[in-house]
Amino acid sequence: MISFSKLLLNRNSFGDRLRYHGGPKSGAPGAAEGMGPVVVWNCTRACNLSCRHCYASATCGPEAGELSTDEAKAFLGSLAGFGVPVLLLSGGEPLMRKDLFELLEYTSSIGLRTVISTNGTLIGPERAERIRELGVSYVGISLDGLREVNDAFRGVEGAFEKTLEGFRNCRKAGQKTGLRLSLTRSTVKELPEIFHLIEEEKISRVCLYHLAYSGRGEELRSEDLSQEEKRAAIDFLIEKTLDFGVRGIGTEILTVDNHCDGVYLYLRMKERDEVQAGRILELITAAGGNRSGVAIGAVDWKGNVHIDQFTRSITLGNIRERDFSEIWGNGGGPFLQKLRERKKHLEGRCGRCRWLEQCNGNLRARALSTGSIWNADPACYLTDEEIGLRGGLSC
Repeated sequence: MISFSKLLLNRNSFGDRLRYHGGPKSGAPGAAEGMGPVVVWNCTRACNLSCRHCYASATCGPEAGELSTDEAKAFLGSLAGFGVPVLLLSGGEPLMRKDLFELLEYTSSIGLRTVISTNGTLIGPERAERIRELGVSYVGISLDGLREVNDAFRGVEGAFEKTLEGFRNCRKAGQKTGLRLSLTRSTVKELPEIFHLIEEEKISRVCLYHLAYSGRGEELRSEDLSQEEKRAAIDFLIEKTLDFGVRGIGTEILTVDNHCDGVYLYLRMKERDEVQAGRILELITAAGGNRSGVAIGAVDWKGNVHIDQFTRSITLGNIRERDFSEIWGNGGGPFLQKLRERKKHLEGRCGRCRWLEQCNGNLRARALSTGSIWNADPACYLTDEEIGLRGGLSC
């Protein structure tokens, strides 16, 4: 994640202490010294919507072989013991899992910090209250544009209104909630209206996701933004963040899945404020770019462990067979070790980029979509001149 609010306004949030501290001094894989990684658990493949970009290729019902309640509790207990700082419950749609609240009761009892990623359509008033009572730190609700655009993107008519009700129910319950939007050519046009909605509904956080070419997202690749469109979208977010700062609006603004954003932010601010640009460079260097397989990992509904939620074609092991901490430590095999030393192995533009310390090769799931996980990330929108190439090396 790239926190525009932190980099441009020097604001602090919980996640910043995991992003900008410089990593574990011991060099051990984890989010910070003495911690395991942030873990995304896709707890079910079931979903009540049919989103065009779904990296999990979610289905209308659960898949055979999903972790049972007892298996899930054993897994969650192991995460707490491993020092995992945050567990993100995703799907599919996590609220489709019948034992979700029983599992949240358990995470609360063992002190495991939880976040829910949801489409929001199933969060009625009672569920919103229960989520807050069980100590969920944050609920990220996906909304990809206003009514017509969102419903077309999500594949179900009426989804927009139900999602908006989910936001309002969480707000009434006092549950911290944020908006999540995937950037595509249809949704990017909605950004001005989305930010108006954010102010109107007093939403405290907004995460803008760059498209991951994974699952059904691979089929949506033709709708990804061009390099020029990405730059224009980030320019909009820069100005909106600065505007929020001037007007005292506390909404946190972040982008996800493209570490070019941090470098681009630095280059833009270097033209306007050398001092702030210097702070930005220090912070994105400390963050170290993409840390899939190091500071973030994922587990799917069957217990398979992956380097992140988008790279499901590569499995490191299964928590039914070995503890997550063992797989994450020395049990992930030669591939995981190579990934953790990826700077030595990246090819193309990524391998020769001057910003490798700040980006670390960006999202490997997109590189994998080109044929090799070591290839350049095709979603990089920095020019050859900006990354220090003179020969016009292609992706």
